[in-house]
Amino acid sequence: MDRRQFLKSSALGAAGVAAASSLAAPAIAQGRQQWTMVTSWPRNLPGPGVAANLLAQRITALSGGRLEVRVSPAGELVPGQGVFDAVSEGTAELYHSVPAYWGSKSIGFLLFGSQPFGLTAIEQSGWINHGGGQALYDELYGRFNVKPFLCGNSGAQWFGWFRNEIKSVDDLRGMRFRTTGLNSEVLSRLGMAVQAMGGADMFQALQSGTLDAGEFIGPWSDSALGFYQVAKNYYYPCIGEPSSAEECGINLNAFNALPDDLKQAVQYACQSLHDHVLTEYNTNHAKALQMLVNDHGVQIRRLPDDVILAVGNASGQLMNELREHQDELVRRITDSFLAYRTLTNGYMRYAEGTYFEARAMDYSFPA
Repeated sequence: MDRRQFLKSSALGAAGVAAASSLAAPAIAQGRQQWTMVTSWPRNLPGPGVAANLLAQRITALSGGRLEVRVSPAGELVPGQGVFDAVSEGTAELYHSVPAYWGSKSIGFLLFGSQPFGLTAIEQSGWINHGGGQALYDELYGRFNVKPFLCGNSGAQWFGWFRNEIKSVDDLRGMRFRTTGLNSEVLSRLGMAVQAMGGADMFQALQSGTLDAGEFIGPWSDSALGFYQVAKNYYYPCIGEPSSAEECGINLNAFNALPDDLKQAVQYACQSLHDHVLTEYNTNHAKALQMLVNDHGVQIRRLPDDVILAVGNASGQLMNELREHQDELVRRITDSFLAYRTLTNGYMRYAEGTYFEARAMDYSFPA
């Protein structure tokens, strides 16, 4: 992938996208509204598919039933990666997805999802809620007639499933690898042939040999999709996506038309779900990892140091380019993101980083 072409193609045109004026009128009966949520996931997929259902239930409950949300999984009403446009244009009122899918509209979207050597899930939430991130989030999505909220995070995403063991950064060159977001641009700079596809397609491509490796979410969701059946080497640390935000995008016209209490119901449903989703992922990731190793012979492997450093250097190069991006909003988003990363890293490296080092030392403690 040519770097300049990637940045050029993902730049946002000055005109933006006009606000949709043809929002499908929701069903209204005795003060009640029915909204359709389109998602990027198969129905009930462990992780994001389940989280989408929970979000719909919470909005309905917190609104006292005045705003009833019906879930439409990927492919039922629109394709999984078509949910943003469907909500922007008013075909549906809201979606559940991830920002990593919208990079072709503006590379700025990708900074709100996951970033190589970027923010952990807690840091990402901190940036949005306390570091000025939400205002920038609103400004970028508002160009497309969408109101965004974070509503979960899948936690640290492993570097990926590999058919063959990786010995050095040279082994990555020419490798066909599934990923999304900023990670795709970073890994392409290391010579990997990156491809974007859904989880089911990734399994089929690994099985057929048209992919050499790939990453999707983490042990919980990945085990449900069966990647361990076709690739036994599972690599860490999670430097490509140290977290991956899940988001709810709402048609801005529909959101603005709500009374204030229903706007708060939607907002609080998203905020309340974030902790639930993150802790559910981490709990089930831990259980699934034990199962993958003990029952399916998965080999947990650490990336060689030269790979880690190469990914870090390519990530830093990309961030420097985004600071000079032609879209001034992308520049402001990047500066805000980097400032918060520097701030929180100055604390977290001592607080949690050193604690995990201490917890891994050899001392007597019951299992």
